[in-house]
Amino acid sequence: MLAYVFWHRPAAGVEAAEYEAASVRFQRSLASQAPGGFIASTCLRAPALDWLGYGGAGYEDWYLVEDFAALGVLNEAAIGRGHRTSHDAVAKLFGEGTGGVYALLDGMPSLERVSLASWITPPPGGHQALLDDFLADGIDPQQASLWRRQLALGPAPELCLLTGELTDGVHSTRLPHDWRAEVGTRVAVS
Repeated sequence: MLAYVFWHRPAAGVEAAEYEAASVRFQRSLASQAPGGFIASTCLRAPALDWLGYGGAGYEDWYLVEDFAALGVLNEAAIGRGHRTSHDAVAKLFGEGTGGVYALLDGMPSLERVSLASWITPPPGGHQALLDDFLADGIDPQQASLWRRQLALGPAPELCLLTGELTDGVHSTRLPHDWRAEVGTRVAVS
């Protein structure tokens, strides 16, 4: 399973309520006429997106798909028949953003239960296999999911642990030297 994660903010002067309503309409459009290989999506409020360089609050969209082929189908469908109007409505309000593609490493993604996102960045050359085991330590695979970046479309952390509560694996005292974790609440936009 893959996730296209899109971090974004509205353009200057656009009200949050208007932007969120447009985002929800697009998410609902995808859910009602799901493209092939599409699993689920959600738009989450994020109080800070520090790695993007603009800090402050923004949004984090998760689009779950079966594989890279389904990602291509989603890309075409998002601006195609049945979704173009809702896509264009939110795009007109868009200010800035970036994205990345992540692969599921462990756990069961349950977007409706996400309330925390722990974004982990290793130092250059950091050892991945040990960290994956370390981060997954103690997670309930039915309540959390661990993701690794596959493609970056801008600045993006290497790993993400989505949970309903903070787990031992991402406490700063347990992370290896020079690793960074940005843990932030997430609230579904509805």
